[in-house]
Amino acid sequence: MAGTNSAVIVVGGGPAGMMTGYLLARAGVRVTVLEKHADFFRDFRGDTVHPSTMEILDELGLLEAFLQRPHHRIDRAEIDWNGQSMNIADLSHLKMPAPFIAMMPQWEFLDFLRTECAKLPQFALRMSARVIGYLKTAKRVTGVRLADGSELEAGLTISCDGRSSLARQMLPLEVLDAPIDVFWFAVPKTGAGSAFRAIVCGAQMIVQLDRGDYWQCAYVIAKGASQAIKARGIAAFRAEIQLASPGLTDLENALPDWDHVSLLSVSLDRLREWSRPGLLAIGDAAHAMSPVGGIGINLAIQDAVATANLLAGPLARGEAIDRLLSKVQARRILPTKLVQSGQRAMHERLLRPVILGDRAKAERAPLAVRLLNRFPLLRRIPGYFIGHGVRQEHVRSPRADV
Repeated sequence: MAGTNSAVIVVGGGPAGMMTGYLLARAGVRVTVLEKHADFFRDFRGDTVHPSTMEILDELGLLEAFLQRPHHRIDRAEIDWNGQSMNIADLSHLKMPAPFIAMMPQWEFLDFLRTECAKLPQFALRMSARVIGYLKTAKRVTGVRLADGSELEAGLTISCDGRSSLARQMLPLEVLDAPIDVFWFAVPKTGAGSAFRAIVCGAQMIVQLDRGDYWQCAYVIAKGASQAIKARGIAAFRAEIQLASPGLTDLENALPDWDHVSLLSVSLDRLREWSRPGLLAIGDAAHAMSPVGGIGINLAIQDAVATANLLAGPLARGEAIDRLLSKVQARRILPTKLVQSGQRAMHERLLRPVILGDRAKAERAPLAVRLLNRFPLLRRIPGYFIGHGVRQEHVRSPRADV
């Protein structure tokens, strides 16, 4: 069954896909975003919207409306290392429109983008539209095939469908080591608390993100250890959590069973090539990131802005764009590699010694952590990189009259 044609198909309605769709439609490009789920609601998807992303929203005139959505603001971070509390990052000094991290449920962010996209006549969103394959000629990708049997042709298909992307079956992948997995869960919060808090207690590490009336918690475990931990039972898991973070209360009600705990299997990888004629992969489809730093959403948004900056004008003018696709990777590969290198360093120097119980390395906080705590000005350095990222993008794509 044939479908309608579109100038651009975006596969995946996550942050990268919706932002790409918005920017292209804003430039007058006919774009269709295909999202396989019926809604945006998913537990424990990335919820950290960094200052660099909010600066993009400000450049688009959308920041004020975005901040009307429910969110909680974080402008500092601390770590409790075997009983010693240390401050490690400060964002409050940033000269940016929003010098803080906005903790906003991802479905709220995506619903905000959907509302703004709906104002653009060239934008279309199809929910429950699962892509199962690409349409191809001998020379290029020409569209997609959907699970309902329909086909949709396009001059360009942009893959924003994450780590399970079909594009990864066509493009060479470089896999990097990730020694951790993460259990995600929520615990009600009582009293005041730090905006962002990491706790190291012996061979345990918990990250607590302040969500106003609850903590969103990440319990770091060794890669592949989830089944062994589950085999010990939920009561034993609650006891481990309580030992590491005595301030977490009412765990029996918060974690009555394993259904209230979500496993994130951590991957760290990147495509060696992000494109083929007619096909471009960006965001998690091009590079899976560790949750360290909560950078995934924001790196994907930066990819979307770079894509629109390079392609929106030529697409709006009806020009051939295959020769331009590699320029997106050329623009974004350096920040991808640098961020992933930083995450690997955190894995090896901070996380691995803790979760493997290497007392000689884990009993005392690393020197860098101790220096950040001792000298307040140094805390601005991680704050700067959290806020701006690496090679920060700014909106330069055209705006059509709408």
